[in-house]
Amino acid sequence: MDIYLEEMMDHYKNPRNKGKMKKADLILADSNPLCGDELEISIKLEKDKETVKEIKFIGKGCAISQASMSILSENLTGKKLQQIIALKNEDLFELLGNIKLSVMRVKCALLGLKTVQKAIIKYETEK
Repeated sequence: MDIYLEEMMDHYKNPRNKGKMKKADLILADSNPLCGDELEISIKLEKDKETVKEIKFIGKGCAISQASMSILSENLTGKKLQQIIALKNEDLFELLGNIKLSVMRVKCALLGLKTVQKAIIKYETEK
């Protein structure tokens, strides 16, 4: 368990894929008003328009929301949009090492996944 907490803190202090992206194919912002977490994700797709080429995020919030998005961003690169839509909450928790989260913190951890999935749904309905 400690190794997963250490990894979470590393991702919080040294987030991967954090920053703004120019010319993104998908952009969406969302927040967790109960905790104050905010995220904006940007995704660049491969030429096939079905595969994630690059993902970036900006945001602020608790360590769990930001670290979770950092971990998630590393795992989404190269995935098909439909694979990402099919991800369940449990899949994200597995990536996080199944650390114990309070009910309030579950929403923090899921903010990134939910935002990415909403962005994909929006993108696909606007095609």
